[in-house]
Amino acid sequence: MLAKAAAQAPPIHDLTTTAQSPYNRPLFPEGTPLVADKRYSCIGLYNPKSPENVGSVMRAAGCYGVASVFYTGKRYERAADFVTDTKRVHYDIPLIGIDDLKKILPLNCVPVAVELVEGARPLPEYTHPDRALYIFGPEDGSLDKEIRDWCEDVVYIPTTGCMNLAATVNVVLYDRMAKGLNTRSGPKFR
Repeated sequence: MLAKAAAQAPPIHDLTTTAQSPYNRPLFPEGTPLVADKRYSCIGLYNPKSPENVGSVMRAAGCYGVASVFYTGKRYERAADFVTDTKRVHYDIPLIGIDDLKKILPLNCVPVAVELVEGARPLPEYTHPDRALYIFGPEDGSLDKEIRDWCEDVVYIPTTGCMNLAATVNVVLYDRMAKGLNTRSGPKFR
């Protein structure tokens, strides 16, 4: 079937800029959007402190339609019990342990560090990318400068005190949802 589809695809130079890929055009009805044309968000956790933190992040991920959650470090793995993931979201959203968040940037995602540091932009004034990887540091520490420098954007939540990891994730994801189509590309993305 794939060979037939490839044979029916037009030459690359004849393609127009439409929502169809030359690879999927023969297989799907005209107008079927590419996955890369959809809004998408995922989370990166840098050395999360505890299973309670990760369980609460997973619950937030389920509430706001996050596609996947990645984490680094060993602290979580030593006690991986989804104590606060009461909705058992980890069955629906992948939770993936990795050694380096910079190795997993999904297709067309913009890495966004969420950290209270000088030069960060306040979240209320921030326009979210259409496709984002939000990276959060541990509750008892900060993101490494190397990670922050790699991120295209660094944002912070203006508060009078510090918030825990799950609260921070909830606020960032709620802000993304509340701003709706007010992303960098506007209504082009679904």
